[in-house]
Amino acid sequence: MNTIEVKNLNFYYGNFQALKDIGIAFQEKIITALIGPSGCGKSTLLRCLNRMNDLIEGVKISGEVDFKDKNIYSKNIDVVELRRHVGMVFQRPNPFPLSVFDNVVYGLKVHGVTQAFRLEEIVERSLKATGLWDEMKDKLNSIATELPLEQQQRLCMARLVAIEPEVILMDEPCSALDPIATAKIEELMFELKKKYTIVIVTHNMQQAARVSDCCGFMLLGELIEFGTTSKIFTSPDNQKTQDYITGRFG
Repeated sequence: MNTIEVKNLNFYYGNFQALKDIGIAFQEKIITALIGPSGCGKSTLLRCLNRMNDLIEGVKISGEVDFKDKNIYSKNIDVVELRRHVGMVFQRPNPFPLSVFDNVVYGLKVHGVTQAFRLEEIVERSLKATGLWDEMKDKLNSIATELPLEQQQRLCMARLVAIEPEVILMDEPCSALDPIATAKIEELMFELKKKYTIVIVTHNMQQAARVSDCCGFMLLGELIEFGTTSKIFTSPDNQKTQDYITGRFG
C-alpha cells in the first residue's frame, strides 16, 4: 500500500527547474532511498513531501503529492498538521538548546499535550524507540546541544517519534557522523520501519544498498529509474543508472 504518491511533479527555484515531471510512490513501512549526484534534485523532492520548500521564496510547483489520497498542495491543507504526520530529520542534528526532556516534548506541547504524566510516559517511550533511554534516563535535564552528535541525531528522531508521525523523511541523516555512529543510526532505521514509512536521501550508495528496500535514481531533476534496491544495484534497466552505480560519474 502506498503512503505517499507523487504525480507529474514539477518544481522551480525562480526560473530554474529542479524537478521534471516526477512520478513515484512510497510504500508503507519500508525504507525508500533516493540516490544520485549532487544537485540532481533528490533533497528538493524529499522536501516537497511535507512542503518544507514553502519556506523558500520564489519557488513554483505543479503536479500532485498525495498523502492519504489528498493532495498536500491543495489550498485547504493545514501544513502544520501535515508535518505532524510527515516529519523530517535533517542532515545535521538540530536539537533545541533545551534539556533532553524538553526537546522530546516540544512538539507535543505545540499540539496541546500538557499533562505531566502523559509527557513523562511519551518521553520514555520515544527514547526507548530510538535506543536512548538507558543512556539518557538519568540525564533528562542535560542540555541537548552538549550531547555527542550521534546522540543528538537520535534525540531529533525521538522528538519526531514522540508526535507519532506516519512518515519519516531523512535528509542525509548520517553525513555528519562517523562510521560507528552511522551504524547505530542505520540499526535504528530498521527498527523504525516496523512502524513508519521512511524516505531517505543519501549520497552514500553503500548505505542505500544496506538499508533500503526500494531505490530511486535521480539525475538533473529527473527520476531515471525506480525499483527494488536489489534490482537497481544488480540489474538496472537504464544505462545511466548502471553508469552511476558503477562509479562512471557522480
